[in-house]
Amino acid sequence: MRASLAPGIWFLRAFSRDSWFRGFILLLTFLVYTCYHMSRKPISVVKSRLHQNCSDLIKPINDTHTINDTTWCSWAPFDKDNYKELLGAVDNAFLVAYAIGMFISGIFGERLPIRYYLSAGMLLSGLFTALFGMGYFWNVHMLWYFVLIQICNGLVQTTGWPSVVTCVGNWFGKGRRGLIMGIWNSHTSVGNIVGSLLAGIWVNEQWGLSFVVPGVITAAMGAFTFLFLVEYPEDVDCAPPQHHSSPGEDEDNPEDPANDPCSDREGHLDAATKCSKDPSAKPAAISFLGALRIPGVIEFSLCLLFAKLVSYTFLYWLPLYIFNVAHFDAKEAGDLSTLFDVGGIIGGILAGLISDYTSGRATTCCIMLILAAPMMFLYNYSGQSGMTSSIVMLIICGALVNGPYALITTAVSADLGTHQSLKGNAKALSTVSAIIDGTGSVGAALGPLLAGLISPTGWNNVFYMLISADILACLFLCRLVYKEILAWKTSLSSGRGYREI
Repeated sequence: MRASLAPGIWFLRAFSRDSWFRGFILLLTFLVYTCYHMSRKPISVVKSRLHQNCSDLIKPINDTHTINDTTWCSWAPFDKDNYKELLGAVDNAFLVAYAIGMFISGIFGERLPIRYYLSAGMLLSGLFTALFGMGYFWNVHMLWYFVLIQICNGLVQTTGWPSVVTCVGNWFGKGRRGLIMGIWNSHTSVGNIVGSLLAGIWVNEQWGLSFVVPGVITAAMGAFTFLFLVEYPEDVDCAPPQHHSSPGEDEDNPEDPANDPCSDREGHLDAATKCSKDPSAKPAAISFLGALRIPGVIEFSLCLLFAKLVSYTFLYWLPLYIFNVAHFDAKEAGDLSTLFDVGGIIGGILAGLISDYTSGRATTCCIMLILAAPMMFLYNYSGQSGMTSSIVMLIICGALVNGPYALITTAVSADLGTHQSLKGNAKALSTVSAIIDGTGSVGAALGPLLAGLISPTGWNNVFYMLISADILACLFLCRLVYKEILAWKTSLSSGRGYREI
């Protein structure tokens, strides 16, 4: 019957339903992780409201502060001189909990149904985000309350990344290139932008709503995810993704992730599930130490540690930096900081495309990190000289800083999570993703903490710290860059030999 149909009609009948479901899953997981990042962002915008210079404001008649008190309008306990350290402690509570929880989350993610695990995580994340904002309405001025809420939120937010990566891997097969993964991975930057804009609406009035509204949206998205997320194509009678190995792959370097019969040479998340639903083989989930033995996992994990240190320092401290240096109000500083995330979207897409074209994941990351160092230096010294220069440099810095971060957490994680040494065990992707992102989250915790400790000595020193971390991230990729260069040379030599014949 199929042979009698026109090719176009047969194609629509065979693939339209599958394509619709794949598009829906891609969009749903995009919105899910957008919500996760949206709920993380308000704290960076509200910081400038928790402690501010109140000299130009009219003090209420019944206020009990002294005449010379310039912080009477700040929110205790952040009205003290050590407010930067206190704000850094609040950031660090979330990030340390997130880093610790991430190493555990990947293990649970491989053993529990993704729909339940992800939905529960989103509901709890929305709850704790809203509870942080309720501190405003309940007139809470105890540091331990905000720290405790951040610790709980950091732990439950670890449910997000391993789950969405695994779900996308279940649905998308070979042939999806860096462009699709780059666009999908822009959920991080989109979430930061939406979170900043939402927080900016209420930051100068009732700042508690800057947390309550994103929290409610996140919880609602969790309920939607519970109702509509489909973990496997087979669950809705869709065809599993197709994977085809290129001829001659078996003779390639056994350490090359592309040689895995269940992986994608281009390194996409979708290659991870080629063998996951094979009824004849039910592989056990990989152990933590087994994942660490995969060649390249340690190098990329340590690289991401320093790359994420830089990215999250910008995420948590950029609005306050703009507020202090450029002297914008809290809302304007928050809105301007979103340009860094706009650059991150561009950088993630470019990193995916370039690494696909060159087959050089590590080299692409290394070059972007090298270029990021002088751009951060220039932004600190001349980025605030005018609105135009500030906009341009923020976008460029965002692209160069977040491009490698995006590439490592998506395409590289898939390369390593489907390595040949796993022998088709697709259940490693969640653990490998959690190890890489968990190690990176250690850097994410260190960056804002160090920024809070260093910023009282001057913002220049903060940028010197960021540039140093950027250089260290490059150094950890040297061995992998060298291997990629050798592979290019071998490929060119083979090409010349073929033409001479």
